[in-house]
Amino acid sequence: MRLAGRILVALGLIAAITFIFFRVLPVNATTTGFFYLVAILLIATAGGLVESTVASVVAMLCFNYFFLPPVGTFTIADPQNWVALCAFLVTSLTASQLSVRAKRRTKEAIERQHEIERLYSVSRALLLTDPTRPMANQIVQNIAQAFEFPAVALYDRNSNEIYRAADGDLGEIEAKLREAALRSSSFREGNTRFTITPIRLGGQPIGSLAIRDSSLSDAALQSLLNLVAIGLERALSQEAVNRAEVARRSEELKSTLLDAITHEFQTPLTSIKAVTTDLLSDPNHTLPRHQRELVSIADEGTDRLSKLVTEAIQLARIEGGKFRLNCGVHFPSGLVSAAVRQMRSFTDGREINVSVADNLPPVWVDAELIQMVITHLVDNALKYSPSGSPISICAHASQDRVVICVTDQGPGITEEEQSRIFEKFYRGKEQQNLKGSGMGLAIAREILSAHGEKIWVASKLGKGSEFCFSLPIARGSKTA
Repeated sequence: MRLAGRILVALGLIAAITFIFFRVLPVNATTTGFFYLVAILLIATAGGLVESTVASVVAMLCFNYFFLPPVGTFTIADPQNWVALCAFLVTSLTASQLSVRAKRRTKEAIERQHEIERLYSVSRALLLTDPTRPMANQIVQNIAQAFEFPAVALYDRNSNEIYRAADGDLGEIEAKLREAALRSSSFREGNTRFTITPIRLGGQPIGSLAIRDSSLSDAALQSLLNLVAIGLERALSQEAVNRAEVARRSEELKSTLLDAITHEFQTPLTSIKAVTTDLLSDPNHTLPRHQRELVSIADEGTDRLSKLVTEAIQLARIEGGKFRLNCGVHFPSGLVSAAVRQMRSFTDGREINVSVADNLPPVWVDAELIQMVITHLVDNALKYSPSGSPISICAHASQDRVVICVTDQGPGITEEEQSRIFEKFYRGKEQQNLKGSGMGLAIAREILSAHGEKIWVASKLGKGSEFCFSLPIARGSKTA
């Protein structure tokens, strides 16, 4: 109806020009043709190609019938007028097409400008999102508001949730959204008028977007999908940062609480230890035998509890990042000797064979912490090996590392347990009755990780275990 109305207006304009220059103000044919061309350009600018084409044909017929001799017929006497009439028709059609094309390009340019402005609005909104609300939900709301779409739906593959900015149920679109993300393919629903497109990041689909009555160009749609992908990735990154921050604060809180608990424990433990030591060291043996045995049990329990508290606070401080490496140049033989001296009172006469050459290159480590690693490994070997068997400690240089190994003659460790023994509080399935907290190997692992080094185990059932760790050779030192 609108097209018919515009055609009638165009024909009315041609009729008016014909009437004026034929009845009211007679002029020559050239002037009339010029006005026809001007009218056709106006029709093409205000209307479209169909209206201007119809007006061109009607103007050519009117020009022939009313202004080219013989007037009143469609016959042309002068051959030159045939040329003029054809030139007029070609010119009018060409001019109308050029005018319509220019109008269409102008309209497209305006639409592209609006798309860019809306994309900018969406990108700005994504930068100002509320971190306390779901990012995907804010994205669909911003898209619907910026582009004035009647309905927008977003499927986030990471959370497997569908977020929408529309009233009512989306029906089959939910299944299409998941299918588009799974197959990484686009859909156009004729019944629901939805355009469904996968969202990719790094070539991998991370979700899909459905838009109803979308008039976006392909370039604008792709830009919008890129913005959504960036927004979803930003949400994942922010979530990871938040989890890391929560974990860090949790570790700090745990370390602080353990610090406080340790200080509260240390005072009564010190008092108990002083009393038991004084009673047991009485040269007159005034205590009856059974009371002395009870005091000995209390003394051993005090030592065990003190050790457990110390290990717990060490692990908490290491994991909470509250310790700093005080690295220096140290010889492996000196580190091992110092650790063995610390363990002498706990060996119960067990033999510890040390085979560490004095000419090994020095290492760049925190001596106190590395000695702690060695003592934990020796303590572990003492617990999990027969009472009469020796413990061996050896070291050798390998490229830019010095490797220290502690070997026992215990029952060995299964392959399944070898992957778990460095976890906190883990103890062997067959050794649950042994004393210990299960934190020693975890502490050793964290200390070596702070040095940028590793610890590992080699073991076979019935043939004992060998725990080894590497240490960095100090700069300027050469491997022997």
